[in-house]
This record gives sequence, C-alpha cells and structure tokens, in this order.
Amino acid sequence: MAMWQGYMDNRGFQQGSFSSFRSSSSDEDLMNITGTAMDFSMRDDVPPLDREVEEDKSYNGGGIGSSNRIMDFLEEPIPGVGTYDDFNTIDWVREKSRDRDRHREITNKSKESTWALIHSVSDAFSGWLLMLLIGLLSGSLAGLIDISAHWMTDLKEGICTGGFWFNHEHCCWNSEHVTFEDRDKCPEWNSWSQLIISTDEVLSAAAAAGVSVAFGAPIGGVLFSLEEVSYYFPLKTLWRSFFAALVAAFTLRSINPFGNSRLVLFYVEFHTPWHLFELVPFILLGIFGGLWGALFIRTNIAWCRKRKTTQLGKYPVIEVLVVTAITAILAFPNEYTRMSTSELISELFNDCGLLDSSKLCDYENRFNTSKGGELPDRPAGMGVYSAMWQLALSLILKIVITIFTFGMKVPSGLFIPSMAVGAIAGRLLGVGMEQLAYYHHDWTIFNSWCSQGADCITPGLYAMVGAAACLGGVTRMTVSLVVIMFELTGGLEYIVPLMAAAMTSKWVADALGREGIYDAHIRLNGYPFLEAKEEFAHKTLAMDVMKPRRNDPLLTVLTQDSMTVEDIETIISETTYSGFPVVVSRESQRLVGFVLRRDLIISIENARKKQDGVVSTSIIYFTEHSPPMPPYTPPTLKLRNILDLSPFTVTDLTPMEIVVDIFRKLGLRQCLVTHNGRLLGIITKKDVLKHIAQMANQDPDSILFN
Repeated sequence: MAMWQGYMDNRGFQQGSFSSFRSSSSDEDLMNITGTAMDFSMRDDVPPLDREVEEDKSYNGGGIGSSNRIMDFLEEPIPGVGTYDDFNTIDWVREKSRDRDRHREITNKSKESTWALIHSVSDAFSGWLLMLLIGLLSGSLAGLIDISAHWMTDLKEGICTGGFWFNHEHCCWNSEHVTFEDRDKCPEWNSWSQLIISTDEVLSAAAAAGVSVAFGAPIGGVLFSLEEVSYYFPLKTLWRSFFAALVAAFTLRSINPFGNSRLVLFYVEFHTPWHLFELVPFILLGIFGGLWGALFIRTNIAWCRKRKTTQLGKYPVIEVLVVTAITAILAFPNEYTRMSTSELISELFNDCGLLDSSKLCDYENRFNTSKGGELPDRPAGMGVYSAMWQLALSLILKIVITIFTFGMKVPSGLFIPSMAVGAIAGRLLGVGMEQLAYYHHDWTIFNSWCSQGADCITPGLYAMVGAAACLGGVTRMTVSLVVIMFELTGGLEYIVPLMAAAMTSKWVADALGREGIYDAHIRLNGYPFLEAKEEFAHKTLAMDVMKPRRNDPLLTVLTQDSMTVEDIETIISETTYSGFPVVVSRESQRLVGFVLRRDLIISIENARKKQDGVVSTSIIYFTEHSPPMPPYTPPTLKLRNILDLSPFTVTDLTPMEIVVDIFRKLGLRQCLVTHNGRLLGIITKKDVLKHIAQMANQDPDSILFN
C-alpha cells in the first residue's frame, strides 16, 4: 500500500473535479494540436481496431487490492450522455441511428418477460402519447388565449358589472334589457367614461400588444412547418405533427372560444362568385403585398440591426414602454386602430348584410327586398366614405408601427399585423371596384357580367386576398399560406384568387430581395441555418472547405488506446470544440469514430465519482478490448460506448454541391474528410455557411454565430 501511495505521489495523480472544463463549445474546425506529422505512406499495416486478448484475464490485474479492473461505467445509461448543450446543432443522423438501436434492443428484450413486453408496447406508443398531450395543451392554450384576448380588448372600453371576467359580447348575452338590433348595448356593460368622472384620462395600455392567438388552421400549420420552419422533416414527424394538430383543433373546438361553434378565427360566407376579370385587381393586390413585404423586411432588419449595435438594445423594457405609449396615443382616436387587430380583420372580411351596423356597411338602400337576402351593389353612404378615410389613416399607422414592433422583447406577432395591412388595402380597393361597377356598369369590362342592380363585387373578398398577399410578401409562403387562409376564413371556393395573389407577391418580393422575414432574422441573429431553397452551383471540393487548411496546425484528434485521462483533460481545457475524431494512432490517422466533448466530460466525471482508482494517468480505451496491464498500474477507463463508430465521412474530392446537399437534407452537424481511409480534416455546418457566403462575394468573417 505504501508502494502504491508513493507511486501516486511521484506520478502526480489528480482526482479533482472536472467541472472546470465545461466551457462553451462550438462547431468550429477541430485543430490546434501539434505533434507527430501525418504519415500517409503505406509502409506497414495498421493495428486492428479491436484487439483480441488471448492472455489469461487474471493477468490483467494488479493495483489496489487484488486486480487492476477495466472501468466501464457506460454499461448503464449516465444522465447527460448523448444530450446537447443549449444553442448547439443537433446531429439528426446520429440521433436517428441511436433511436433505431434503442428500439431494436427493446424489441429483442420484449420476448424475455411480460414486463419487458409492456415496456416495449409503452415505448412504441410514447411518441403518439406525447403528440396527444401536445395537441391537448396546444388547443387548451389557444382557447385560453382567444378568450383572454377578447376580454382584454373589451377591457380597454369598459367592464361588465355582472362579472368582470365577461367580455362585452358575453356580458350582454343573458341580458333581459337588450334587443337584437342593439345587442351590443346592455345596462350590465359600463364604459370607463360611465365609471370614471374624467373621460380622450384613460388610454389603452395594451394597444401595442400583438395578438398572437391560435388561428384554428391545423392543416395549414403543418404545411407551414414543412415549408418554412424545418429543413429536416422526416415522414414520421409529418404524421405526428398532423396528429398533434388534429388533437389541438379538436380541443379548441370543444372549448369554443369564439362562441359561434366554429373553429376558424375569421369565418366568412360570401354569396357572390368571383369573375375572371377580377384577377386583375387581385394581381394588383399581389404586387402591393410584394412591395410591402420587401419594404417591411428591409426597414425592420435595419431597425433591428440598429437595436443590436447601439445602446438601444440595452434597454428593451424602455423601448417596449415607449412604443406602447406612442401606439396608444396614435391609435386610440381612430376606431379602426383602437379595436383589436383580429376584430379589425374580421370586420374587413365581413360581407355586409341587412343587420350590419358598421360604417363599412352604410350604403344607400336602393334595392327591392323581395329579391331575397342578397344585397346588390349600392351607392356608398356617408358612413362608407368616412370609413375609407379612417382606413387609409389606419393603413399608414399599421405599416409604420409593425416595422418597429416586430423584433421587440414582447410577443407582438407577425401574421395578424401583416394580414391587417393587406386586409385594409384590399377593402379599400374592393369598395372602389364596387362603386366603379355600380356607376359604370355599362363599361366593356363590366357589361358582360355585371348588370345594373346586381351583386357583382364583394369587398370582403378583396380584403381576404389582400391579407394573403401581404402575408406572403413578408414570409414568402405559397402553399401553406393559401391553405391557412382558406382554413382561417372557410372560403374554399376562392383558392384561385388566393393563389394568384400569393404567387404574385412572392415574385415581386423575390425580385427586390431573396430573403423572407424569418431568413433575414436568422441571418441577423447569426444562427447556423442552411437555407434549402437555393441551389449551390459552384465547382469547389471538400478539400477547399475542410479544416485544417494548408499551413494550419494539425487536426486535434484522440487516439484509441494511448491517451491518459490527463491528456484528454488538457485537450478539453485548451479547446472549445464540440467533438473530436478518434484515430488508431497519430502516425496512421486511420479513422475509428467520433466522440462528443460533452459526453467525454460527463463520462470522466462520473468515473471519478464512482471509483477513486481512476486518476490522471489512467489510460482511456475506445476499443472493444484492452490489452493486459502490468501490476500496480492504475485502472483503465473504457469509453467505447460513447464513441460514434459510424460518423458521416466524405472524401477530399467530393464536390461541395453534394456536401451542401447532404448537410441540408440529413441535418448534419459535421462530417469528416478522408483520403484512402485516412483522416484529413473536418467540415462543420458553420464552415459550409462561411463558404457559401464567400462564394456569394461576401466576407466570410463577417458572418457571426451566436
């Protein structure tokens, strides 16, 4: 024992904590270690990866007590191994392989016992159970948000004395002192001016709050995730996303937050079919949406960049309060900006009926009621003209305010404000077309399909098309946008106008700038996201992008059976790389696998805690078997179970066009570059992004990653 203690003292064994090496890791190139130069000659054979130990197992002993045990702490799962730090790229190929191996192991064990069979069944349904819970929670949360948003919107105007938790509509439902025509006026609802003596003193503190509620568009939501959000979207994820959307929609329908037994937020019911000539104004709305989208993206990104690079970004609370105060002061005098944005869109989408009391429906009644419930085109009254001026001012305010609110430290949303801008523009154009058809029905463009006194133009349809055009110009959505719009509105027969407007807005916006608002903010924030919509057409090779480059330090690698705990601790403490290739030896550079930095830290920490014999001079093995060790040597540590034995590799002559496509479609975090089976370098996702920027005549060093 004294001999062992002296040996430990002379060798300088360390048993300290390993937590100091938990530095932030990155996906940058793995290099920086010096040492023996790589030898690519074929003068001798490479040692086998898994050495068969023929000697007696008992010889592999010594050390404390009776034997020198090989420490393998990964036979049972260790919490944290195989996970990722925050803001680290997920290696989807690795995760899919691990999930497949786990499922295969559970299936094999299911035949051993009843409990193992139950565990196998529960594992098979765990994913669907999670989707069920997500759908239930999403639907419940959407209903809560819808009810709360309506209540908070009405709270700006007054309060229900019969129950403060009721909004204006619900407050008057059970009132016995209200008629259908005056259904929004009941004694139970009191405005603030009735409750407070001083009336231009009460301003809305929530006027600038964005309306971020569930749209009641489950299919469109799945398509939106597929088209805009995810670049790695396997079929299993598609089915589970659809199931979660189904459960969420069912839950939302059960809650019935809108009180009309409908799922959609802006339900419309148009009675007049659209005519082929109306594609012209629909395309004009698409052009407006594209121009608005390009303007919004450029100005919003410029403002957000100013926020990030100036003192303004250090005071987000003050910014929110200032923008809220300015919005409240400017929005409150106008009734169309004072109401919630969702209510505004609903009113703009509405097709005027006999009982509508809105100023948008204030037409002169010059029609015969015996013709039925459908209202023909009529001359606009004073209310309509007044509403047009107010909507024009609302359009200007919405355009300006949305530029400054999106990107603040408050969930102001993007869908609803963008739809509001388009809906206002569409309603203005729709009313103009309606009056043009009424007063000039004998024009060539109208006389073939619009007779005098007929119901020819539907302004609400123009509002719906304008909303789709502006939302498409901002987000560059096409398929999912059309589906979301007809799910939101229930207007299934108006898909063609929506498609025409969406495509036109995308073409116009793309002509002025290729990036949508989400792509622009991803680039502004420095997220390593590979856009899957643009092709990489440059003729470069993997060897042009990989690290290390010529004259760079050698690649930082681990050997499979010759490094101690102290050696690996030193590498981890001196680098910030997220992982390390494992080779047979530095001379051969034959690739064995790839190990993550996080897994190394957790595994060595766990070994130190569970066994005092693991010290700084303990050798770490990534092989299946370890060779016999002489007596009185510290225990070895086997970490083969954390080694990825099948890392994705490409040769040095692989075209970068293929490499970029691999990173996009497989969701890789990094891939290793080899030549005749020998490791040359590594390519990370950030290397790919910098190379794409360089090929686009941009400074690759100007691309920052958070």
